[in-house]
Amino acid sequence: MSGDDDADGSRATRRSVLAATGVGLAASSAGCVDRVQALMTRDTPSTVSLSVKTVPADTDPVATTIARRLVDRLSMGGIDADIVLQRESELYRDVLINHDFDVYVGRHPGRYDPDFLYSLLRSTFDGEPGWQNPFGFADLTVDDHLDAQRSTSGSTRRTHVSAVQREIASQQPFTPLAHPDTLGAARTDRFEGWHRFPVDSPLRYLALEASGAAADAGRTRLRVAMTDGRVTRNLNPLGVEYRSYGTILGLLYDPLARYVRGELVPWQARAWSWDGDTATLELRDGATWHDGKPLTADDVAFTYRFLTDTSLGNRESPVPAPRFRGRTSLVDRVVVDDDHTLRLSCGDASPAVAERAFTLPILPKHVWEDKCQPADIAGVLQFDGITKALVWPNRSPVGSGPLRVTDVTEGTSITLERFDDYAVTDVDGPLDPDVAFDELSVRVAPSDAAAVSLISEGDADATATPLIPSAVPRVEIDDALTLLSDRSRSFYHVGYNNRTSPLTNPRFRRVVAELLDTRALVDDVFDGHAVPTASPLSHEWVPDDPSWDDGDPRLSFYGPDGDFDGAAVREAFRDAGYAYTSEGVLTEQ
Repeated sequence: MSGDDDADGSRATRRSVLAATGVGLAASSAGCVDRVQALMTRDTPSTVSLSVKTVPADTDPVATTIARRLVDRLSMGGIDADIVLQRESELYRDVLINHDFDVYVGRHPGRYDPDFLYSLLRSTFDGEPGWQNPFGFADLTVDDHLDAQRSTSGSTRRTHVSAVQREIASQQPFTPLAHPDTLGAARTDRFEGWHRFPVDSPLRYLALEASGAAADAGRTRLRVAMTDGRVTRNLNPLGVEYRSYGTILGLLYDPLARYVRGELVPWQARAWSWDGDTATLELRDGATWHDGKPLTADDVAFTYRFLTDTSLGNRESPVPAPRFRGRTSLVDRVVVDDDHTLRLSCGDASPAVAERAFTLPILPKHVWEDKCQPADIAGVLQFDGITKALVWPNRSPVGSGPLRVTDVTEGTSITLERFDDYAVTDVDGPLDPDVAFDELSVRVAPSDAAAVSLISEGDADATATPLIPSAVPRVEIDDALTLLSDRSRSFYHVGYNNRTSPLTNPRFRRVVAELLDTRALVDDVFDGHAVPTASPLSHEWVPDDPSWDDGDPRLSFYGPDGDFDGAAVREAFRDAGYAYTSEGVLTEQ
């Protein structure tokens, strides 16, 4: 039926009601009048329909399988549901920038410190791009706990972090599903030390040692295979839709400090000290950019100013860099004392939280300063005030990291070489930042199976992006390969657009959350290479009380022993305030 037919039908219904009213009023009771008035004012119930967005199976079969299972169960619950498959950059553009989605299935990169929840959930970040509250969630109690965890430490901070996790479990602004294992494959005949850091960590490349033929070679070449070709199209550390792992960019751009096995270690900053809310940082001597220009405290101060407002004050409202919004919000003021010393004032944040701001990538002022102008993004991004800095592909990056780019072939490969003037020669902890190879050759493979084949045939030394669980048996049966596995802080989740009905209703979201059995997902979708979760945080921050069963607050999956119970789901939707037509279609009353 067309829209005009709907309108005509609605007008006909109202005319019939009015005619009945004229006849019946003379002989009706007050109750009948009330009933007729209700008919006149009540809108026709609307069918509940949802689209679930995710990436295709050749990009991430885990996400695709979860999305299809969710769509099937939404349909069994009477919801008009469909799946929309998009390229990874398109999905995250829709979710993180345009906020154009109902439901999506994706993977959040996770973080060491729970303060990342501040920008992920605080109501003031609704409307901003990036992982800044893409859900449109707003709750004052959650805001208060997020604020308090920033300004406290120790057990007090842990209490507020636990409270945020309980609110996530109760209100379901998004549904955490599982922390996957970070899986990889490597040969050990040319390089050793692959197991020291996860596959997606840039530190992995600094911990390697040449062995065998590579140790005897005059110029060593490390060869890796990756399945994510976005890095060959865009090398902008600010590009939110292009960055999932940041492994290669983490080798190009150095921060003041890095997390090494959970501990924050001085990096381009030689040391720092605190005086109240102000940190004084001392930079390393002799640090330079890849183009030979010196790296100074002025570059660091520019970085904080630029990431806070990439328009550099040229617009009425700031245009922050979305990838780093949570961390830049920790810094109130930067003062340069000399070329190697600067001070960061961090307001109410405790030092333990504020030091997250030290992990931002330092940018060269002379390269980025002129990228503050507005960008032409008509029809691409539904956001005002986007600057060139946020959309620039940056194909010839200038950083200060241990490697620099020498060649890029879009969709095919990227080549990097050791930066011989690298200033970070010693760090605290179990890591020697000396690079054990002269060149890093990154080859894009069309699939995980193809990547494993390249390593098995001796055309690559290791995978550079995490493998899917189904690739593990192929690695395990090959004597030339070593399986690498680490527990990840990232998490698969179902995200909801809390701005649109029926997802504005937390009771509705909770029913949807209970359509998926996370333990079953780990067994038959992740092949056991994951841990089910109800929290976006890793185990050391999960509340330690009886209401959390093995890290899970026990959402009630609809069905015994993993068997889905459609009747129970329908009853739950009715309890949440929804109704069904005679054909079994869910409607909003």
